[in-house]
Amino acid sequence: MKNKGRLSIGITLAALALGLAPMSAAAKDTEVNIGYFNNVTHAQALYMKATGSLEEAFPDDVKINWTAFNAGPAEVEALFAEDIDIGYIGPVPAITANVRSEGDVTVLCGAAQAGAILVKSADAEISSVGDLDGKTVAIPQLGNTQHLCLLKLLTDNDLAPVDQGGTVTVAAVENADVLNMMDQGNIDAALVPEPWGATLLAGGAEVVLDYDEVYRDGDYPVTVVVVRNEFLEEHPDIVNAFYETHLATTELLSENAEEAASVVNDELNEATGKSLDPSILTDAFGRIIFSDEVSEDAMQDFADISLEQGFILESYENLFTER
Repeated sequence: MKNKGRLSIGITLAALALGLAPMSAAAKDTEVNIGYFNNVTHAQALYMKATGSLEEAFPDDVKINWTAFNAGPAEVEALFAEDIDIGYIGPVPAITANVRSEGDVTVLCGAAQAGAILVKSADAEISSVGDLDGKTVAIPQLGNTQHLCLLKLLTDNDLAPVDQGGTVTVAAVENADVLNMMDQGNIDAALVPEPWGATLLAGGAEVVLDYDEVYRDGDYPVTVVVVRNEFLEEHPDIVNAFYETHLATTELLSENAEEAASVVNDELNEATGKSLDPSILTDAFGRIIFSDEVSEDAMQDFADISLEQGFILESYENLFTER
């Protein structure tokens, strides 16, 4: 949380874990279930999974189960089912999980900021957001972070989606399909997260808004870490050990990006059978700000837009982990 947020989380978890090193008996024979995506914006999870750094932080009798998800809603349901205890997830699904769980799922800290760009087909006459009038724009999923950023951009430029009486067609398109649809002339532009932005640029697309121009100069979360409060209350020592390892990994990603990116790429290849071209990975990492901080103002904006659009039925309360 920008300014006070990081400090309050650190103090909170340190207080919870005070006197619990070595780990308490409550942690014995415990499993911790961690959710994440096989995506570079979830790089801390990929790096920790690949290197076994969490296993080193926990006693031998604490078992770590990693579960990869393809979309935020599935991870939210897993949190509700208690199949996931700690999760890397987008800020909008995190807000949804908090609201629907009546505050049981809270944001522990940040993981990545920005990491998305607005691009256009090389043939499209688009040089600014205002030029999206009458155009078709792809986003990865309705109600996700990039969709909400696009809606804010349209509103700020006196535009609106077709389904709201406007002139901009907003289409949910799988990231892997955007380039083909753009080449076929089915879409004019796309607001996508990395590494898909870098992939589109390598395929001939052009930047309209870079990562620090899409929203709030890049000071907005693309990935946060959430925790089930019940798990936190039962195992504060485990959550604290996770948090400290996450912080160390975040610092490594920021200070030694080239080495970390190679580890992340190897893990992607291991998990999915595909690795990224090194040039695309380098380009993608250059648009992601790895940070444990979370902008509360950005989260409030996301919540307000989600409420206006009907993605949530009420605003959040006690979104951030506080004990």
